[in-house]
Amino acid sequence: MTIQDQLNRPMKDLRISVTDRCNFRCSYCMPKEIFGDDYVFLPKDELLTFEEITRLVNIFAQLGVKKIRLTGGEPLMRRNIHELVSQLTQLQGIEDIGLTTNGVLLKQYGEKLRNAGLKRINVSLDALDGQLFGQMNGRGIQPALILEHIQLAQQLGFHIKVNMVVQKHVNEQEIIPMARYFKKRGIVLRFIEFMDVGNDNGWSFAKVVTKQEIVSLLQQEFDLEAVELDYFGEVAKRYRYQDDGVQVGFITSVSESFCSSCTRARLSSNGKFYTCLFASDGLDLRALIREGATDAELRAAIVDVWEHRTDRYSDERTAQTKKNRTKINMSYIGG
Repeated sequence: MTIQDQLNRPMKDLRISVTDRCNFRCSYCMPKEIFGDDYVFLPKDELLTFEEITRLVNIFAQLGVKKIRLTGGEPLMRRNIHELVSQLTQLQGIEDIGLTTNGVLLKQYGEKLRNAGLKRINVSLDALDGQLFGQMNGRGIQPALILEHIQLAQQLGFHIKVNMVVQKHVNEQEIIPMARYFKKRGIVLRFIEFMDVGNDNGWSFAKVVTKQEIVSLLQQEFDLEAVELDYFGEVAKRYRYQDDGVQVGFITSVSESFCSSCTRARLSSNGKFYTCLFASDGLDLRALIREGATDAELRAAIVDVWEHRTDRYSDERTAQTKKNRTKINMSYIGG
């Protein structure tokens, strides 16, 4: 069964935030001024259990979902996350499982995740300059540690992409050094436009470095050519270096919206079903499960929400949108 929303968009991808906790305090996601040492995160009993997640993913798969991405917060802070991966790999209809991490705990958990069946990881890294990266992650963690763990992940056989959120007057000078470094190692680097996710990251249009600006900068040093989309709903706009075929990607939520082909559903760390990264409200699936809902009842509730979906926030974004709309924080809904 494949369901479609009001704009004829199927549901193909499910992003699952497994925890709202993170060991970084990046300014664009969980600024330490707000998420301080006394910040109260969700207690364990408010998180979906692995069994509840697996049950829901099985239902989502019946409705057309093919791809799963585990996010957070920092998903490797969820104890025994490899056990969830192992459960999800057994589900019929799920063709691809990925995980997005800041890489700090990859050395500790990488082998368990690989053995559980995880094949793809995205590692967030915003700069190679140690002082700058330490400031950006809010914890003083150095890029050398993350680069070491990326290398270990390569040795374990993971397919790796590196995500860089670019902010004007913050880390745009790192674009070329990052491109050189990962091109040399054959790793896909993806440049992410700074987005107004949540309510706490101080976003404005003035802080956005657009895809076109980044491409123009890269073309001063590299010969790039565009790559065709692989499938409907593919988010990244991809290019390749002509001399070696290594690819770079761009997530262009601000400058070139992809709302018209968005196939992503989202499950928050406390079990709410959202139809957009910039959502304000979600359906509480955890409450339904714990009140004794059957699979048929859960499926009907999910279908009803998706078939009424009209979200196109990035198409409608204006300078006032940020001020006029309260949105769920990224640490709950996942990136």
